[in-house]
Amino acid sequence: MALKKRIKIEAGFSMSSMTDIIFLLLLFFIIASTMSSPNDIKLNLPQSKATTSTKSVIAKVSIDAEGNYFVAKGSSLPEQVAPEALESYIMNLVAQDSTTYIALHADQNIAYKEVVKVLDIANQHKLKLVIATRTTQK
Repeated sequence: MALKKRIKIEAGFSMSSMTDIIFLLLLFFIIASTMSSPNDIKLNLPQSKATTSTKSVIAKVSIDAEGNYFVAKGSSLPEQVAPEALESYIMNLVAQDSTTYIALHADQNIAYKEVVKVLDIANQHKLKLVIATRTTQK
């Protein structure tokens, strides 16, 4: 009596193609996330030992090392503003919500008169202003 051998089919799934796709997607997202920095203006802030921060900032006024003014409302992208139009631009933002602060981010190498210009605008209109610094490491 001749017995037939049964052909045994093994069910299996190869994960190699799936891992290739996962690694390609991981690589894409790592490269894409390092290339996007939409809110970055290169500023060298002065150091301070204070660690107080405000949470309700309506406008972020940035002055870079060349003396260019940038204003960002909340977490939006910063827009370059001419020094002559800075006061009216800030007042338009404050007209929308006057209960929050204006944060001043000024490069430590700019002339002091540029900082005083923004401080004068805040003082004339009785606005709350916070000067941003980077904290020193202990």
